[in-house]
Amino acid sequence: MDFQVEIEFQKLVKILNEKFDADLDVQAILFLIGVQELGQGYQNFSKREKTELMHVGVCTLLEKYGYYKSLGRDEDNWPHFELIKELPQLDTRQQQHLMKEAIIDYFIEEGIFQESTN
Repeated sequence: MDFQVEIEFQKLVKILNEKFDADLDVQAILFLIGVQELGQGYQNFSKREKTELMHVGVCTLLEKYGYYKSLGRDEDNWPHFELIKELPQLDTRQQQHLMKEAIIDYFIEEGIFQESTN
């Protein structure tokens, strides 16, 4: 299972790298998801805002797994989330696997990626 997720993730990264003319990793993709979810387009963000956007990306992805719940948006239209279920203790490899799987699901739902059928 890990192997198939990694294959699909690498296919997705290739698509995203070509689209953004960049060499993206998990953190960069989380940032992109945060920017997408913020809905204000790309702009110059402060270091704090970039960190918050990555958090928005993580919360968005893990909401579908029942770990976070959307609380809506603040006066600046930033999305906010509430932790509703503690994350399990995962080692680094397991964390990466969970995030890659969630990223794949996100881009499938967004219509940007299609999972292989083999």
